[in-house]
Amino acid sequence: MTTYNTYADAANTAVRAFLTSVGEHYLGASFNTGSGSGKKRWDVIKEEFDNRCAYCNTKAKLQIEHIVMFNRTEYGLHHPGNIVPTCSDCNNRQRKELEVSPGKIKKIYVNWEEQLAIVCKNDKTTFNQRKKKIEKSIKDNNYPELSRNEENSIRVMAEFLYQRIKQSGDNADMLYKELDKSFVTENT
Repeated sequence: MTTYNTYADAANTAVRAFLTSVGEHYLGASFNTGSGSGKKRWDVIKEEFDNRCAYCNTKAKLQIEHIVMFNRTEYGLHHPGNIVPTCSDCNNRQRKELEVSPGKIKKIYVNWEEQLAIVCKNDKTTFNQRKKKIEKSIKDNNYPELSRNEENSIRVMAEFLYQRIKQSGDNADMLYKELDKSFVTENT
C-alpha cells in the first residue's frame, strides 16, 4: 500500500512526540505501551475494562484511545490516565459541525463523552455506567490536572513545533526547486 506523506504529517508526528514527552514528564517515567513497564501498565488498564471496549463493551482487538485527543487541536498527553481500550469502530471519533464565524462551518471531532453517548445510543443508564468507569480510570491513573497556564504553554509549544516543522519542509521543497532549476539551466 502506498502512503502519501506530507510535511503536515511529519509536523503532527512531532507534536505527538512532544505530547508523549510532556506526558512522561508528569508521569515521571517512560510510557512506551509497546514494551516494558509501559506495556504492563497498558495491560492493567485493559484488565480494568475486562479486556473490552470502554465505549461499546465488545470483546475485540483493542486499541489505545486517548480520552483527550492526542493531537494539535486538543493536546491530550500520552499518559496512563488519558488512555482507555477501544475497538477500532469506537476509536474512530465522530465529527460535528461548528460555526466558527457567520456562514463558515468547520467539522471538528466530538469529545469522548459525546462519542460515548453516540455509541450508547442515548441509553442513559449504560452511558452513566461506562462514563463512571472511564472517569475512575482517569483518576486512578493520575492524569494531571493542568492549570490554565500549563495548558496554554503546551498549546503554544505544540503549535510552534507544528508550524516550524511544516515550514521547514516547505522551505526544503522551495530550495530544491530553485537548485534544480539552476542545475537544469546550467546544464543546458
